[in-house]
Formats: sequence, C-alpha cells, structure tokens
Amino acid sequence: MESVGIREFRERLSSFLESTAPVAITRHGETVGFYIPARQKRKVADLEALRRAGEQLDALIAAAGTTEDELVEDFKALHRNARKTKR
Repeated sequence: MESVGIREFRERLSSFLESTAPVAITRHGETVGFYIPARQKRKVADLEALRRAGEQLDALIAAAGTTEDELVEDFKALHRNARKTKR
C-alpha cells in the first residue's frame, strides 16, 4: 500500500481517483486515514460507449451549424448572467 502525505495526496488527487490501489494518508509521519477506491477502472466497453457518445455529440453540433467554441461562449455568457441575477 502506498503511503503519502496529506499535501501530496491533495495535489495528486486526480491520479488517486483513477487508481485501483488503496492509499494510506499521513500527516507528520502518522497515518490519519485511508483512501480506498470504490470502483474499478473503466472497462473497454464503457470507454467505447463514451467514444460513441462523443461522436454523436460531434454530429449533433455539426448538424446545428455551430462549433464547440461557440457553445462554450454561450455557456459562459449564460453562467455569467445567472451569477449576476443571484446577487
């Protein structure tokens, strides 16, 4: 079992989330907790389904006559407006 300091665990959290191995988390050399992944790595079929979904999304975007960049800008504008109205 890998043992890492709490700061390192926080900095590398995304890699630990993708891992299947448990990790001991330490503070000042003492174990303060454990991270035990609850799921296995994605299966090939899951990854293929995600690829197909991405291809379908690309086709829908193209059929709408827009680009990903335009969609991102629209989303950002909507998000900014929503934040303004909450204040």
